[in-house]
Amino acid sequence: MIIEPFKVSTALRQSHSEALGVFKDSYLVEFLDLAKVHGEADLHHGLLAYLKDFLLELGRDFCFVGTEYPLQVGGRDFALDLLFFHRGLNCLVAIELKVTRFEPEYLGKLSFYLEALDRDHRKAHENPAIGVLLCASKDDEVVEYALNRTLSPAVIAEYRTQLPDKQLLQAKLREFYALNVGEGERS
Repeated sequence: MIIEPFKVSTALRQSHSEALGVFKDSYLVEFLDLAKVHGEADLHHGLLAYLKDFLLELGRDFCFVGTEYPLQVGGRDFALDLLFFHRGLNCLVAIELKVTRFEPEYLGKLSFYLEALDRDHRKAHENPAIGVLLCASKDDEVVEYALNRTLSPAVIAEYRTQLPDKQLLQAKLREFYALNVGEGERS
């Protein structure tokens, strides 16, 4: 499921318009076999243990750079959950993990990390870094409001620990088919 334009920041649409075809709205991490209730450490360790599977789920051209990637700003140390490089976009991709629903304040931390990456780690030939907040769930309207004024190139995505129920998928396919057939008749 490719991410819709309103679910990414204006800065991302302007600086990396081709990124809309790279990132997804939702990532399936069923291979982690996480418990229904799990912590960020469980998610983080699981993604590292199944890094090959996670890279395949992310999509083409992602290269792993590091975990708990150290960022030093002023006299303080920070750790970015996961850092990747995307060959096609020619930029660093910071992934912050949240095992709760998306909250608008998470964007502030992500923006801070992106600024640190761009100032202190980005090479001269690379494009500005992109941030991905990977949350357990999100309310699309809250995401849209939060992203509307952010200046950082950011994507808010959710992860799913299992595929939706087969009956739900079938119902959604019938609904999708009915909408597309109806539009085809109007054309």
